[in-house]
Amino acid sequence: MSNNLAVLHALDSAKTQWYHVTAIVIAGMGFFTDAYDLFCISTVSKLLGRLYYYDPSSPHPGKLPTPVNNFVIGVALVGTLTGQLVFGWLGDKLGRKKVYGLTLILMVICAICSGLSFGSTAKSVIGTLCFFRFWLGFGIGGDYPLSATIMSEYANKKTRGAFIAAVFAMQGVGIIFAGLVSMVLSRIFLGLYPAKTFKEDPVFSTQPEGDFLWRIVLMLGALPALVTYYWRMKMPETGRYTAIIEGNAKQAAIDMGRVLDIEIQAENEKLAQFKAANEYPLLSREFFQRHGLHLIGTMSTWFLLDIAFYSQNLTQKDIFPAMGLTHKAEKVNALREMFETSRAMFVVALLGTFPGYWFTVFFIEKIGRFVIQLVGFFMMSIFMLIIGIKYDYLKNDNKWLFAVLYGLTFFFANFGPNSTTFVLPAELFPTRVRSTCHALSAAAGKAGAMIGAFVVQLYTIGGETDKIRKAMLFLAFTNMLGFCCTFLVTETKGRSLEEISGEDRVQNETQMTPEPQMTRQRSHREAI
Repeated sequence: MSNNLAVLHALDSAKTQWYHVTAIVIAGMGFFTDAYDLFCISTVSKLLGRLYYYDPSSPHPGKLPTPVNNFVIGVALVGTLTGQLVFGWLGDKLGRKKVYGLTLILMVICAICSGLSFGSTAKSVIGTLCFFRFWLGFGIGGDYPLSATIMSEYANKKTRGAFIAAVFAMQGVGIIFAGLVSMVLSRIFLGLYPAKTFKEDPVFSTQPEGDFLWRIVLMLGALPALVTYYWRMKMPETGRYTAIIEGNAKQAAIDMGRVLDIEIQAENEKLAQFKAANEYPLLSREFFQRHGLHLIGTMSTWFLLDIAFYSQNLTQKDIFPAMGLTHKAEKVNALREMFETSRAMFVVALLGTFPGYWFTVFFIEKIGRFVIQLVGFFMMSIFMLIIGIKYDYLKNDNKWLFAVLYGLTFFFANFGPNSTTFVLPAELFPTRVRSTCHALSAAAGKAGAMIGAFVVQLYTIGGETDKIRKAMLFLAFTNMLGFCCTFLVTETKGRSLEEISGEDRVQNETQMTPEPQMTRQRSHREAI
């Protein structure tokens, strides 16, 4: 846009270059780690139950009590929500880059510590695990607004949606690896430490070596974060933050000129006008007039989506036996149960979850965010409704169809609202509050995820048919609400960030000649 600052115009019109790919990989590895850390707990939670909660008087294997299970799985989500709000706000106050390295350090330390424990009683082990998983979640939370904001501010307008979606798609790879790593390690341990099934030998069916296994699985989450730390620190601050928030047009021009390998003019006078036009804070009437509906839209859709998405991911271990993907707990030993759960999670992620993310990457610039989100919500609602209504039949008479329908709900979550709810808040809001608004939207999502972890899981954990049916029908309803709330957001495809957020509006109005007015009047007459 000719009225825009040269540095912003250069970013918007830049050809896809090596630095774009580097930024996707660096930000994406953060998301890979996030997903691995959040979802690997599902593969080890049954093992924790066998190791620490076995009751000799019970005819069943040890199992985490429902409140403990929900807390172990949900505490990282509470941390994530808190981290999103804190780091999102800091990202606008201190700069995207300054805060970006801090989230990684926190994730590395807490991933390692969550595999350690103070004491050996069930309370001390689970207490330590929950404490460090809260802080792990806190670090993960910071990655959401910062990764999305950095990628949107680096990208050009033609491929911005695909780049942000590609960063988010690394979540799919992380979920696959959570299943794969758990599956491979539990298979190795199973080969080294065979044991009879629980039915044959209730005590020795739980291999004590399993205590090392779950710790190793959790600690490995530190590796990818550690590997990318150096590269994160080498990334320059985004040109938009340096120019628009710090007001340093010269530094922005130098930084982005070096990255794009071109020469950019520093326009101090134009920048002063630009800043003056966009000084309004988040809690102001002007913000709510311009962006209030968008914020309600991004928060509500992400909230409703995550109720279903996290319910699916965290409760799939309870639904696998109904699909015939895993054996009943009594028929296997502890390590075999973990192997089967991990294998089922890996297969569902590979065939259902993973393709959806990349469909979004390839089609988001062709179809647009709005349509992908609408179709995704609608299809998820339909498939969950079918599973809810026909649960008995699917469970007993048609397990393959059950697995296909369940896989399709994952596919349309990811080729749908799970990806677009991440992309849209990074594009709709002004630079000054972009990171905070993304954080508010993401935190609303995590509030939905907590409903999945603390409420929906109560219905699935026992594997009772009637309760799982109710859970599925409830999720079908929340997805339909998400479909309706999507109409509060707008399409952002192919436009610059400043055009979408209206940051260039005042500037354009001051420079407007009568010519466009005449054109508008003429086209209006023609329309009549």
